[in-house]
Amino acid sequence: MRFIKKTNIDFFGKRRIWYTLSTCMVIIGVISVLFGGMDYGIDFKGGTEIVIAFKERVDIGSIRNALAKVGLGKSEIKTFGSESNILIRTSEQAEGTIIGDKIKTAIKNASPNQRFEVLKEDKIGPKIGQELRRDALYAVLWSILAMLIYIAFRFKFAYGLGATVALVHDVFATFGFLSIANRIIPGLNIEITQEVLAAFLTLVGVSVNDTVIIFDRIRENEKIYRSMPLEQIMNKSINDTLSRTLITSGTILLVLFVLLFFGGEVLRGFALTLTFGLITGTYSSIYIASAFVLDWTEFRSRKKAQIAPVS
Repeated sequence: MRFIKKTNIDFFGKRRIWYTLSTCMVIIGVISVLFGGMDYGIDFKGGTEIVIAFKERVDIGSIRNALAKVGLGKSEIKTFGSESNILIRTSEQAEGTIIGDKIKTAIKNASPNQRFEVLKEDKIGPKIGQELRRDALYAVLWSILAMLIYIAFRFKFAYGLGATVALVHDVFATFGFLSIANRIIPGLNIEITQEVLAAFLTLVGVSVNDTVIIFDRIRENEKIYRSMPLEQIMNKSINDTLSRTLITSGTILLVLFVLLFFGGEVLRGFALTLTFGLITGTYSSIYIASAFVLDWTEFRSRKKAQIAPVS
């Protein structure tokens, strides 16, 4: 059963407009990151993080006052999953579990009748956080390079280059979106954590998978319609795979929406990153990767035509 009937959309007729839109989106995102910065989780900046479960709802203000008395008033304090679970995060550094013990003691002294349980306690040194940031960057860069090599061998170099440009576009656009969303949506508090890094790596794989499907259909149609211009072949190929693309992306988005709205604080960053990235990746497979291949191929053909008479 086909939910979307066969289409005949001219995807490349106004590709310059989409180039401009994508360029603006990436530039705005980069400016937001450069001037507004991005919040890193404890995984990447170091510090101590504790999740405490109270038997009943607790006032965050009272916890902040208790921590201020022991010199930890600048700690980040917020609910975690439910109103009775509190996440406390501080960038203060000390040997061993000194900071964690100080937090627990301060809360116990401030509310001796309030029973609580420590659900999670993590401590990461600043050097380890710096190494994790570096390794995370390498992981994304190596994954993009691996995709370039794979597609260049499976198809042609131009296809690999187009897919790589689309992937870089997706990563920059999504990173910029997180930076902007953090500043315009109150209480969002998205941080760059290992979960968000996993979302970026998943985005690379999902985006390339959609691009490869389109490229594979283009290669098949080039063999069948040898006399047809490349732009028409590419338009036909994308129209042929459009139903599959929308249904696949749509089903993944349904799952991500469930995680985004019902997955709690822990999965919010992962779900939001992958939701925007999936939309951007689906768009870029058509208007960035495929359009780049078309323009690159036409450019190479014109260069050969100019050289031919001379030789």
